[in-house]
Amino acid sequence: MEQKKFLKLSDIKCYRIAFHLSNYVWELVIKWYGFAQRTIGCQFAEAVDSISANIAEGFGRYSKKDKVKFYRYSQGSMLESLDWNQKSKVRNLVSQTEYDFIFTELQKLPKAISDVAQRRPWSPLAVDGGSQKSCPRVAALPNSD
Repeated sequence: MEQKKFLKLSDIKCYRIAFHLSNYVWELVIKWYGFAQRTIGCQFAEAVDSISANIAEGFGRYSKKDKVKFYRYSQGSMLESLDWNQKSKVRNLVSQTEYDFIFTELQKLPKAISDVAQRRPWSPLAVDGGSQKSCPRVAALPNSD
């Protein structure tokens, strides 16, 4: 008899994107100094960390209503991260290449989060079999087998 495969958090596409992005932003912000790190840096890191954290919390909730609530929180954090990314660029804290990468990754999230919130989390739109390209300079998501 074939064993059932249980869905893991690391199988969820939007979680993997957000997890890798949060580590990428951390690696940038940790190099900033003084005022920039304490003001924009802390807020930016917290906002982008909150995306994957809320997806994880929603994944762990039992009721659909609770799950959707946390997925919506992650969408709010994604919008906040877009704002901090823009401010970081305008204030010359990130390069154009870094800005573009963060922006591109953040733009992937609304659809991916919506797919998880509106459909079964194992739908082909929400799960892509683990083929997430990792962010530059960031280690891969730990395998939780």
